[in-house]
Amino acid sequence: MSRSRGPSRWRNRMKTADQLGILFVLLVGLSGGLIALQSNASVAVIGTTILGSLVVGSVLLWSLLGIATE
Repeated sequence: MSRSRGPSRWRNRMKTADQLGILFVLLVGLSGGLIALQSNASVAVIGTTILGSLVVGSVLLWSLLGIATE
């Protein structure tokens, strides 16, 4: 009985990596939102901070992937 090492295993690994990337971006976004919430900011400022943090998280992930795949 041989173990499969074909494309499906690689696909599962890439799916996991994508999920970790999404989780990382969400973590950075929620962290920024919680910081704004702790400073008693208005709802508009909290929302803007979350969106800005999601952008920052995406840029961080993009740069980390660029460094890791070199």
